[in-house]
Amino acid sequence: MQETRRSNAERTLATRTALVAAARELFVDPGYAEASTPQIAAAARVTRGALYHHYADKRDLFRAVVEAEAEAVAREIEARTGPLASAHEVAADALDARGMLIEGARAYLDAMAVPGRTRLLLVDAPAVLGAAEADALDARHARRTLRAGLAAAIDTTPGEAAPDDGAPDDEARARHARDGGPRLAGRDRPTPPRVGDDVAQDDRLDALTLLLSAAFDRAALALDGGAPPHPVRAAVTELVDRVCAPRTTR
Repeated sequence: MQETRRSNAERTLATRTALVAAARELFVDPGYAEASTPQIAAAARVTRGALYHHYADKRDLFRAVVEAEAEAVAREIEARTGPLASAHEVAADALDARGMLIEGARAYLDAMAVPGRTRLLLVDAPAVLGAAEADALDARHARRTLRAGLAAAIDTTPGEAAPDDGAPDDEARARHARDGGPRLAGRDRPTPPRVGDDVAQDDRLDALTLLLSAAFDRAALALDGGAPPHPVRAAVTELVDRVCAPRTTR
């Protein structure tokens, strides 16, 4: 009985793998709208009945295709940067975290260069599945790795804390004044707030991840459309550098 169950599971996996591979090819050329389920079944060498046994319809099969593509992108990023989910533990300093984030961005662009992938994930997925589902797909995969890398880079960026220059802090000055002592030397005014100090760290991280992810997606679309690679990739590196830079005061 166990052998039978294992054989059935293997057959199911083989059928689903064949259907996803055939559908991917046809969704890229001639395209999602033009590809039909009879064409997909024929290309996968299965019956239409088998197709509908595993997938409710063409849209459901498309969902499986883009899920596999998004998983492949995340795997490529993690293969080149390590498990970014534990980047807090891995990053020893700001340079390590910044380098890991830049390498992750490069890995993303390389992974998206697989023929047809940019169209499937960034053009067809929102159109076929809707913006919300396409966004959730990205959040589970590429954007998840980006958030982890950003968290490490932001947490280890030097300059986040005010420097200890030996000058008394505001509390010490106030206490000294209450005691009737002379005015203390050093900084006479409170340190001005930095940009983003009024935003919770998680909210800041979520917003940075969303915006940086959108920039990377736009870079992938530009490269897919034939833009010169060097300026686009250099701009991505510069963008990461600026995001990782210490925050300025207002």
